[in-house]
Amino acid sequence: MTKRVFFYVQHLLGIGHLRRAAVLARAMAAGGFDVLLVSGGAPSDGLALDGVRFHQLPPLRAADARLKDLAQLDGTPLDDAFRAERARRLLDLFGAEQPDVLMTEQFPFGRTRLRFELMPLLEAAQDRPSPPWIVSSVRDVVRRSASPARVDEMVATFEAFDALLIHADPALVRFEESFTAWHDVKARALYTGYVAESDPARAPHGDVGKGEVIVSAGGGAVGAPLLHAALKARPMTPLADRRWRLLVGPNLPAADQTALAEAAGQGIVVEPVRGDFPTLLRNAALSISQAGYNTVIETLCHADRAVLVPFGTARETEQADRARLLVARGMVASVPPDTLSPATLAAAVAAAWAGPSIRSFPPVDARGGPATVAALQQMLAP
Repeated sequence: MTKRVFFYVQHLLGIGHLRRAAVLARAMAAGGFDVLLVSGGAPSDGLALDGVRFHQLPPLRAADARLKDLAQLDGTPLDDAFRAERARRLLDLFGAEQPDVLMTEQFPFGRTRLRFELMPLLEAAQDRPSPPWIVSSVRDVVRRSASPARVDEMVATFEAFDALLIHADPALVRFEESFTAWHDVKARALYTGYVAESDPARAPHGDVGKGEVIVSAGGGAVGAPLLHAALKARPMTPLADRRWRLLVGPNLPAADQTALAEAAGQGIVVEPVRGDFPTLLRNAALSISQAGYNTVIETLCHADRAVLVPFGTARETEQADRARLLVARGMVASVPPDTLSPATLAAAVAAAWAGPSIRSFPPVDARGGPATVAALQQMLAP
């Protein structure tokens, strides 16, 4: 009998969490599981769901870029009625599915403001006569700014879980470098390798982007400063004679899209994000991007040289930590949060151009999808 996976994911600002969850869900479906991907964030067009069932909860998002408070899509703060209705729908869906595996993306090591629905979900899973395997699916880095009390809460909540799947290459970035209570969870933890959207073993084809500088900012929700800085930094870099291609995400405000297009001179292309991003990276002289999980993995798998410009706040440390760890390994250059300017970006470009190629390092383990399938199959084996 086909085993069912109930996979909960919540994206709050960009769509990176949803995209990674979709890659995992597709891998699980290809591996013989019946997967329901349950999303609580804003609907996203063009999400690849080959063989995966999908359910959209009443959506919510981060109230602003601080990612501290939650809101409905129109900006209305959440109230008790909204929370109660979403929790009811989630529990009804779980009850109807009767899955063999309950997987939560980031929780309990993140998404703690969703406890109003996730704690009842855990209780419902534990109360079943034959409880499902309860699995947490996490990235390589978690928020370091969590208070000791919050970390203790994470550990206590994790007691309900059977396994922690860490989608990272421990030779590159280790989860314990950002999670202080590693000793309390490591007995049930397994590294799967990174989850890549494109197969690193299949080199992209084509000449598009040959010798260019590719500048990207994910979905673009917080990417405008990077894109504007790149335009002004270009003349100050050793790559000023190359074509610079700026990829504009769908969430970049229209005013910024217009300003970038108007400011782009000869040798600069401003265009929407492209489906052949891995090909662009493979052919580019240099990549400049933020330091979100998905973009960094694509960069490590395909690019020659790179500059990371992480999004970060006092609360949100994930991208900055990921960039810092890769800089410490000598693989990339970076512009730390709150220091971005045309001059600092130009300096980072010069450092990356003078430094070693990413391809001179051992290949990153990006087999997270198949390894996750294998881990679940082992859990459910008779």
